[in-house]
Amino acid sequence: MAKRIALFVADLFDDNELYYPYYRLLEEGHQVDLIGVEANITHKSKHGAPARTTHSIQDVNAKDYDALVIPGGFSPDYMRRSKSMIAFTQAMDQARKPIAAICHGPWMMISGCDIKGKTLTCYHSIKDDLMHAGAVYVDQAVAVDGHLITARTPKDLGVFMKALMAQL
Repeated sequence: MAKRIALFVADLFDDNELYYPYYRLLEEGHQVDLIGVEANITHKSKHGAPARTTHSIQDVNAKDYDALVIPGGFSPDYMRRSKSMIAFTQAMDQARKPIAAICHGPWMMISGCDIKGKTLTCYHSIKDDLMHAGAVYVDQAVAVDGHLITARTPKDLGVFMKALMAQL
């Protein structure tokens, strides 16, 4: 059964961490909305593959989505500056809908999810951020704790997507 997936976008996202989930989800027949602070804005990536938002965070509601994907790169630092993106993430967390974040994506989880006592992974440079927010950090390719799915780097995209697909 096709699901509706929110995929957050902001400047300096990691190309692979956005496009690999995007195309895998489309391949499985899901609808994927590229959501940013504004609609129809082209965002720069780390490596040169731009992404254009399809929806503004102001125009969407978490109740209409089945899962949220948060790519890494530096983009989560921009995402968490938006109160609306944090509120959307909080609503998804409270509804216990799958939230999948890779690399620096867990920065959004710190801002928008209840991660105290949750087992998560991330890019090694932000592990202290996760631990200070109360998460239990593990250095492994993917960590699944309830509806929260995290991975470390683009090398982990295969197992990351398998974990997300299993929840969908």
